[in-house]
Amino acid sequence: MSKRDSRQTHLGYLLGQALRRFDARVLHLMAHNVDVPLALSNLAARAQISAAHIHITRHLARAGSRLTELAQSAGMSKQAMGDLVTQCEAWGLVTRRVDERDARARQVVFTADGLAWLQAFEDAIAQTEAEFRAEVGAEVATVVALGLESYAQ
Repeated sequence: MSKRDSRQTHLGYLLGQALRRFDARVLHLMAHNVDVPLALSNLAARAQISAAHIHITRHLARAGSRLTELAQSAGMSKQAMGDLVTQCEAWGLVTRRVDERDARARQVVFTADGLAWLQAFEDAIAQTEAEFRAEVGAEVATVVALGLESYAQ
């Protein structure tokens, strides 16, 4: 019996694999949610919307965020986040408007379709977490959640 390659058994690798599986399930549920605008669910079903686009859904404040705030929250460069915002703007998820705090700045905000997408995201997260809990057991799920919360801080 050969020893498993440590590059595929360390915690970082396993966390990455788990995140990819989790995000893929969330996107699948969103693609099949009847409350998601049809154009967006079609994009998700055809894998045009990826986990990268989830960064906007996950990090954009309900009241809106400046691009720099959004990029920082997502751990991305301003340019990369700007590209995602431009794509999401073309799909009708978000729009840019003048920032009420500073007329020289712009703020990224959800559109009505974007808010429907956000609700579908929150529903998909809840279902995916419930599926995780059912698969690994309530005690393990609680320990994982507490451990990750502690480690992430």
